[in-house]
Amino acid sequence: MAKVSIIVPCFNEEEALPLFFSATKKATSKIPAEIEYWFIDDGSKDKTLSIIQKLRTQNDQGVHFISFSRNFGKEAAMYAGLQAATGDYVAIMDADLQDPPELLQQMYVLLKNDQYDCVGARRISRTGEGKLKSFFAKLFYTIINCVSDTKIVPDVRDFRMMTRKFVDSVLQLPEYHRFSKGIFSWVGFKTKYLTYSNRNRVAGNSHWSIWGLFRYALDGIIDFSAAPLSLAIWLGLGSAFISFVGLIVVIIRHFVNPQASAFGWSSLVCILLMISGVQLFCLGIAGKYIGRIYLQAKHRPVYIVKSKK
Repeated sequence: MAKVSIIVPCFNEEEALPLFFSATKKATSKIPAEIEYWFIDDGSKDKTLSIIQKLRTQNDQGVHFISFSRNFGKEAAMYAGLQAATGDYVAIMDADLQDPPELLQQMYVLLKNDQYDCVGARRISRTGEGKLKSFFAKLFYTIINCVSDTKIVPDVRDFRMMTRKFVDSVLQLPEYHRFSKGIFSWVGFKTKYLTYSNRNRVAGNSHWSIWGLFRYALDGIIDFSAAPLSLAIWLGLGSAFISFVGLIVVIIRHFVNPQASAFGWSSLVCILLMISGVQLFCLGIAGKYIGRIYLQAKHRPVYIVKSKK
């Protein structure tokens, strides 16, 4: 019998976990395969770990967990789950039930018939989500698909089911800073996306702020594109060109009308501030890439395990 592993990253999900497990267990009962759960406790501060341990006790060996020593982030939790999962097919789901468990059976059938190597889920609407958040999400997908060779389908979630071959390929990428949406696209293979309407969290509050999402999006762009470095080059060239044109204007004005005063000190200050700002911006972009090289060179683990069962 085939085996399906379900990876569930958890951070302060004590309210949602019982509802998630009940709904998911009902959905997976229709799948003719052995089911195992891997709950990844990402340094939760509430009773998330206790609830997971209770679920494990109630469900014999079908439930496993990994508990981190602190909060390492969802990307680290997904990576830990992929490393621990032993199934022929591996699924990743959020614990808040925004990922419809009923899609699991359809995903399994498509993979079992060797039609695809990965079946993901894509939202066709963002009903219930803030307008500002939706706007920045659309902007992010537009930007990253313009500057990166790795194309990412808009509104795709981390929710997906993959074959063992696909998972093993993902695990070959030992990156410290991980952007899974990009990694899943980069490894290739035949992928299908099932569409569904947006769902609100079943319990609790989202742990993603606008600033957190912005940083995550910026990390994704830097991880899968060198375009920001090219942008720094063009900004530098543009600034130098504007300065050169300005110098020519000053020289011509001096010879045409020697009595005319040169540009005032305020104009000079503005020009200096503009050039300095461009320089600092370019240094910041280069610094982000160098910082990633520095952290990768340290070979620090992506996560540290406190307990595992």
